[in-house]
Amino acid sequence: MPIEASTLTDHSILELILNASLPVQLVMLILLVASVMSWYMIDRRRTSYKKWNRIADEFEQQFWSGESMRKIYRQWHSNHEPEGMAHIFASGFNELDRLAQKPDFDRSRMVEDVHRSMRVALSREVANLELHLSFLATVGSTSPYVGLFGTVWGIMNSFQSISGMRQVTIATVAPGIAEALIATAMGLFAAIPAVIAYNRFANSAERLNNRYEVFIEEFLSLISHHRSTGQGKS
Repeated sequence: MPIEASTLTDHSILELILNASLPVQLVMLILLVASVMSWYMIDRRRTSYKKWNRIADEFEQQFWSGESMRKIYRQWHSNHEPEGMAHIFASGFNELDRLAQKPDFDRSRMVEDVHRSMRVALSREVANLELHLSFLATVGSTSPYVGLFGTVWGIMNSFQSISGMRQVTIATVAPGIAEALIATAMGLFAAIPAVIAYNRFANSAERLNNRYEVFIEEFLSLISHHRSTGQGKS
């Protein structure tokens, strides 16, 4: 006997969620919160990476244009505290300027001290690059299993509810199975964007970190060359 379409459409998704058992509702709530937080962090991270890439592009273009380091330093410090590559440069230039003011300045240790200062700034920038990535990784790896737990629980309750019935139809089983599968769908909905965003942002963080590392080496090579020739770009 064919199943009437009305038996499959009598229950809306919202109704199925509201009528689900408490454990399944809790699972859905956890997944919903995780999904909302993930999308919020994805938007914030996307904006931040665009800004740091723009800063790196603008700063490198200005740094290699031939302007003096002091002028560049003052320009990037004029309105706000520098970020990204500009922050790493500022840390190195500050240390270089501080050492140059000392009467007993040991030029043989100049590159080493500047390098140490820039590495500290690099560590802070890398921490900013990796901020919230662990949360996205956690959501991406655990959400499907959380949704699966809700599915298993919902199906188990569905079979328990029909165990005492003499006649079981698809209309009797469908609502319980449907609410259970909603938990799986919500788990995937939370996990897939988080995994995609994590992979993309991790790649962006690695590329920016490599740019920062290269700039530090170039900066140290530059001041080492100026030290050996007795010239400067300050």
